[in-house]
Amino acid sequence: MSYNATRKAPKALGLFAAGLLAATGLVAVTTVLPSTPATAQNQLQAAAIDPSRGFADLVDRVMPAVVNVQVKFANAAATGEEQGGRQLPNGLEEFFKQFPQFRNGLPGMQGHGGEEGRQRGGMGVGSGFIISADGYAVTNNHVVKDADEVSVTMKDGTEYKAEVIGTDEKTDLALIKINGEGKTFDYVAFTKDEPRVGDWVMAVGNPFGLGGSVTTGIISARGRDIGAGPYDDFLQIDAAINRGNSGGPAFNLEGEVVGINTAIFSPSGGSVGIGFAIPAAVAENVIASLKESGTVTRGWLGVRIQPVTEDIAESLGLAAAKGAIVSDVTEGSPALAAGMQQGDTILKVDGKEINDSRDLSRKVAQLKPGQSIPVTLVRDGKTMDLAVKIGTMPSDPKMASKDGGSGQGSLSLSDFGLKVAPAQDGAGVVVAEVEPGSPAAERGLKAGDVILEVAGTEVHQPSDVRAALKDNTKKRVLLLVKTEDGQRFLALPTAKG
Repeated sequence: MSYNATRKAPKALGLFAAGLLAATGLVAVTTVLPSTPATAQNQLQAAAIDPSRGFADLVDRVMPAVVNVQVKFANAAATGEEQGGRQLPNGLEEFFKQFPQFRNGLPGMQGHGGEEGRQRGGMGVGSGFIISADGYAVTNNHVVKDADEVSVTMKDGTEYKAEVIGTDEKTDLALIKINGEGKTFDYVAFTKDEPRVGDWVMAVGNPFGLGGSVTTGIISARGRDIGAGPYDDFLQIDAAINRGNSGGPAFNLEGEVVGINTAIFSPSGGSVGIGFAIPAAVAENVIASLKESGTVTRGWLGVRIQPVTEDIAESLGLAAAKGAIVSDVTEGSPALAAGMQQGDTILKVDGKEINDSRDLSRKVAQLKPGQSIPVTLVRDGKTMDLAVKIGTMPSDPKMASKDGGSGQGSLSLSDFGLKVAPAQDGAGVVVAEVEPGSPAAERGLKAGDVILEVAGTEVHQPSDVRAALKDNTKKRVLLLVKTEDGQRFLALPTAKG
């Protein structure tokens, strides 16, 4: 959990996320509740801050609710590997000789697993913020994970012990409770407004263990998927975020929490203006569940899904490449009980449009288990609704999740560089050979893959494949293919294309 820790980002970005993974705030908090009348007058002001006049008033309003989080570990002595094996530049070495209290926070040290703030002697630091008057606070799972002791330090330097109420690894959120013995704490509220690109934000946290610090910027983008978890939906902000900021809040000009500072992309571990925060709307459900039961209960549909590409949309006759196509249905799942089938394209869940497979995963997870909801889908060119009773996601997730495949593929006989043979068990046809450079090879089909369906029709012999392709009238034909990674759909261009 070192603020010197790093978290790897997707390879495509060529960067890494530097040990800052999300925290959240509590649901149903609608205003700031101060501990003194003087603070109340400032914190309950409805007027937004004017950025042209600076952010000092906003800082005064929200800073009392932001805390530094310190953790202790029984078995976490730092090693050369945890420190990244890096030597300090001469300038930094001289600095830490003069200010040894900051040595454990130096950015040259690198931890493991994205943990934040882990220091020599099994210590760690991070950030958090209070979300209720009785001392519930939010930080990151990776800040308090495996901690034996947790404490928080307030703006005035007062230190309190805290206990971990619950954590959620999938969103990297944690809820802690400050042991204040009847004290009423200042706290902050989550915004109910939808954040917009270009909105001002102010980030508050504990970078490098230095103590409470403030930076400002704007929301640069929304809906970012950085590969941190299955429900990535990050706000991208350009307010400076550094190691140790994990779990700290990002405020709007009204003093409401719009996001929880989570991760950065950086070649050096320091801020380069690309930071990520979990939106308040995502965090609220998780924190509410943690407060209620100490765990997170998510809705479960029980399908394996993949994106609808332009090729697949064309082969299905869809107007746009939206929704998620079902490549497999789990035995004993709510989806199977409702009559969902392979090849169904899910367009709406509970009346809400589905943009892609990630969107479906998030929306299903947020549904309350036990409720019956309508699912709008396309099957064989016809739009229909199924009533699905949402289940509880198993701990071993057989859930609605993204398929690792890209949804692109190619299959045909010799015209497409492909030879097939009957499968030994009679289920589908086996790809015996793929010609290098052919459409089949370009779309990732390889020897050993099994074709189960062509244009919605089960195939058992090579002649079945030829017949399905011959009868196809579209520019692309959809195939259901089973690989070593699971089942997925591939759109095959025909001669008509």
